[in-house]
Amino acid sequence: MAEGLMEIGDTNFESHVLQSEKPTLVDFWAPWCGPCRAIAPIVEALAEKFGPRMTFAKCNVDDNPVTPAKYSIKAIPTLLFFKEGQLAGQITGITDRVKIEAAIENVL
Repeated sequence: MAEGLMEIGDTNFESHVLQSEKPTLVDFWAPWCGPCRAIAPIVEALAEKFGPRMTFAKCNVDDNPVTPAKYSIKAIPTLLFFKEGQLAGQITGITDRVKIEAAIENVL
């Protein structure tokens, strides 16, 4: 996993995302998901660019079923954006860097 990206799960989602002082992007993914693997380098590059201003995390939906269910995630990849403990945006499915970067800027 790239530097700047943390692996989170059901047990630490609240402390690492909802209680984070910085806005957070959470990438919900699974190892078998082709689109998830396609979007991963984009998320990693954006973590490098925006890391000082935003937290970036990945949540494996197979290993952590509670959190995706809580946020009604029915398709992956899904990117959720949180600010001050509240859901502030969502992108579901494969998308390009420009759209993700615009969503990040909107949350910041």
